[in-house]
Amino acid sequence: MAAKIALVVFPGFHLLDLSVLSVFGIANHFVPDSYAVDIVSMKGGLVHSMSAVGVETRAFDETRYDTVIVGSSPAVPAPCPGLVERLQACARSARRIASICTGAFVLAEAGVFDGRSVTTHWGFADALARRFPAINVVPDKIFIRDGRTWSSAGMTACIDLVLGMVEADLGHDVTKKIAQTMVLYHRRSGGQSQFSLLAEIDPKQERIRRVLSFIKENLREPLSIQQLADLVNWSPRHFSRAFQAETGLSPAKAIEKLRVEAAQALIESGHTSASRVAAQTGFGDDERMRRAFLRVLGEAPQAFMRSARTGKLSLGM
Repeated sequence: MAAKIALVVFPGFHLLDLSVLSVFGIANHFVPDSYAVDIVSMKGGLVHSMSAVGVETRAFDETRYDTVIVGSSPAVPAPCPGLVERLQACARSARRIASICTGAFVLAEAGVFDGRSVTTHWGFADALARRFPAINVVPDKIFIRDGRTWSSAGMTACIDLVLGMVEADLGHDVTKKIAQTMVLYHRRSGGQSQFSLLAEIDPKQERIRRVLSFIKENLREPLSIQQLADLVNWSPRHFSRAFQAETGLSPAKAIEKLRVEAAQALIESGHTSASRVAAQTGFGDDERMRRAFLRVLGEAPQAFMRSARTGKLSLGM
């Protein structure tokens, strides 16, 4: 029998939340009758998203659901009458209950997340922690699974959240096929940061942006300071100073962080050979990669490999 899924939406919800329906739908293609999804709201009927696109919903009644996912909105949602009580009942009966982005505020209001580790969009993490001190807000994660409760960061992180659920249900091979079908360049595990180095830094100088792109595309190469300086026709000394001023990092530290990000992505996508990952990302050997992971992430690569194999989240990353 298909597992019944409820996606809870409310007026002004993020239309991107509906992308989770594709994940469950494609899962049914590979493993027929795995999921049956309802889009629900408290009163049922037509509910308009923040994009003014309306979706038809069922009333969020006492139907017993295997999984309940609370959608998000651009601002902190105010639960409509009866929603908190309905979610409290679902928390007692459903196998798992989850939030997307600001949906965490609704489940926190219902007490579902008390004593749990939870994530949300980085822009709302401080507010969530201040408003609900009984929960452990972990702001820099794509998604978190803590027992029967799940939560994700904002926007496209909902896809990673639901892929994590499907992997827990149907296994890694099925999830890999779904990601390939959806043309996802990389399926992120929950432990991955919401940020990447290239997204965090925004150098003003075109030459520095060019160097960063070159580094990312050539991580397997030795990448000396002289080589990078020659790329932009600067002396090594001037290049190093300009790079530090623009990025806040020395060239060596930036290269190390980009290599760690690339290695983590390979591990989380299923690569289990430390030697191969180290070779593909320019570390050269396992020990150099291990030391870099400890400096940047505080954990050795083997911890991420264990998490990737078991599908469990390492919250201490």
